[in-house]
Amino acid sequence: MTQIGNGNARHRVELPGGAVVTLAWAAETDIGNRRAINEDSFLAQAPLFVVADGMGGHAAGDFASAAVVTRLAEHGGRPTVGTPEIDQALTLAVQDMDRGVGVTDEGSGTTVTGVALTEISGEPAWVVFNIGDSRVYRLIGGVLEQLTVDHSVVQELVDAGQITRDEADTHPHSNVITRAVGFHETPAPDYRAIAVEPGMRLLICSDGLTKELTSYGLRHFLTSETRPERAARALVEAALGNGGRDNVTVVVLDVISVVRD
Repeated sequence: MTQIGNGNARHRVELPGGAVVTLAWAAETDIGNRRAINEDSFLAQAPLFVVADGMGGHAAGDFASAAVVTRLAEHGGRPTVGTPEIDQALTLAVQDMDRGVGVTDEGSGTTVTGVALTEISGEPAWVVFNIGDSRVYRLIGGVLEQLTVDHSVVQELVDAGQITRDEADTHPHSNVITRAVGFHETPAPDYRAIAVEPGMRLLICSDGLTKELTSYGLRHFLTSETRPERAARALVEAALGNGGRDNVTVVVLDVISVVRD
């Protein structure tokens, strides 16, 4: 497990286009109730907020998740980060995994998901990215929306209409993902751009959270706790209370204000 960055109650980012974005965030992780080690890692350092879930059952999953957040953290402290920098960091992370201690011929792997602050046509924007089944959610105006699409066997079954979303949570293949960072393969993240809006709250999490809480539960804790650190802690505690079958990692990120020049 690698933790880079921590909570910040108020952080101003001056973007090249003249806008000033003020953010607040908090991160929490827990080994859970059944795991021997915590293979999750996170990065919570503007302009990047990331969760990586090392793949259990594969060699050095904890090393794999650490490699990803460590490479991405090299871009920390900048006002913005774009998709080329993310692609490069993930590629370098795979190379690091290949040299990792304890990694077998099969390699090691991890999911990764997160958001990066950037500019598009001079306007502040989030680049949302993911590989695997860790997720990003957006809460704004009381409405919770999942921004990422899982790369998993059950998601493919849901998309094909063969099972429902509720059935996917208890499906015997619910832990099988179809895309990962590692295993000597070139990373292929999905990207999505969304506007940076005042009052929005983003949740970045590993599946140790979403396998224990429904969307209703996520929304409840995100709306009932106004401070990011309290929301993050409440989410982790709820996941542990519902079983805590896996490592649980969350980053709660708030946009306090956006001031345009």
